[in-house]
Amino acid sequence: MIQKDKIINILKNKLKFNEKSINKLNSFVNSLLKFNLKYNLVSKSTLPVIWHRHIYDSAQIIPLIDFKSKGVLADFGTGGGFPGLVLSIFNKNPDFHVKLFDKSPVKTMFLIDQIKRLDLNAEVLGNLNNYKKINANYVTARAFRKFEVILQFSREKVAKPHKLIVFIGKNSQDKLNNISNTLKFKYKLVNSETDTNSKIFFGEVK
Repeated sequence: MIQKDKIINILKNKLKFNEKSINKLNSFVNSLLKFNLKYNLVSKSTLPVIWHRHIYDSAQIIPLIDFKSKGVLADFGTGGGFPGLVLSIFNKNPDFHVKLFDKSPVKTMFLIDQIKRLDLNAEVLGNLNNYKKINANYVTARAFRKFEVILQFSREKVAKPHKLIVFIGKNSQDKLNNISNTLKFKYKLVNSETDTNSKIFFGEVK
């Protein structure tokens, strides 16, 4: 696991987080740690390595997203804010908007509070199942559902075309190999920078 100071250097030098965004990340992490004492936003076993396991893991997909253009990113199953809130903290473009979807009232309450306190260009839209159609240029999903379910939601609920970015583990990679011939769009698998057993699925759904 990479330590916090080294991760912050990566965030600044490689991913181009500015000092203001780093301060917001610190504030977000501190709030999450306090909130997690009472409510289970993330697994307690990951708290000692939160900067590696959650912050850096979420931030690594930034190069796959064009934050300089006008657009919308929909994050399915945001949970405690990953990756959606981390991406929103990075975003400096007022014309790029982040939508966070999560069905948990406790988690949405936390997300709404963080958006307000950190002054982020994002909104919490609650349960994904409540929406028939979502307009978005990007869809992200991390620790949400099985890959095939995420793919189905992406195809059925999100306006096309859009780019789909999914964090997938070994089981999902095996499943993807089985269904790859049925996918009617191009995709690539990017190696995860935080877990040698994981990949980032990146494709354009048309």
